[in-house]
Amino acid sequence: MRLIILGGPGSGKGTQLAVIQKPLGIVGISVGDILREAITNDTFLGTKAKPYVEKGELVPDDFMVQLIRLGLLQPHLDSGWILEGYPRTTVQAEELDFVLDDFHHRVDYALYLDVSEAVMLERSLGRSRPDDTPEILHRRLKHFREQIPPILEYYGSRGKLLPLDGTAAPEVITQQILHHLGGE
Repeated sequence: MRLIILGGPGSGKGTQLAVIQKPLGIVGISVGDILREAITNDTFLGTKAKPYVEKGELVPDDFMVQLIRLGLLQPHLDSGWILEGYPRTTVQAEELDFVLDDFHHRVDYALYLDVSEAVMLERSLGRSRPDDTPEILHRRLKHFREQIPPILEYYGSRGKLLPLDGTAAPEVITQQILHHLGGE
């Protein structure tokens, strides 16, 4: 099974990623964590991504596509994965499908955690991450508002979108996901 988790900053993507991967028997991949770790460790990837992340801007599509392409080649991902924090644009969604086509795979579902901007802002500010300042968050929320409708349309038109109320209790959301995917 290959899943993606969509949602804005503070929508609960990381929480659900951590909880649902084990019962589904697949590997969780947090693109945000990968980028933050690369920045902290001052790797080539981190150096390239840092200026964008620090400003709350999206890392360019071509760079992210290559990162994901390399990441999905890992042998421990053959049985499936949950990708959190990617795709963020329709170009990335299309490119992800092209990459998966090369392996005769597909995204099975796009889980969308629908949360109001006020809740996303409140949750994000409570995390105390260096990239969760009010200025950066407002910029990230602006990008999210602009980018999410076409991504939802992209997966919705393919019958792969599973919208969820991201304001429900985390355990309720988990149960809804597992029930829908047959992992209860």
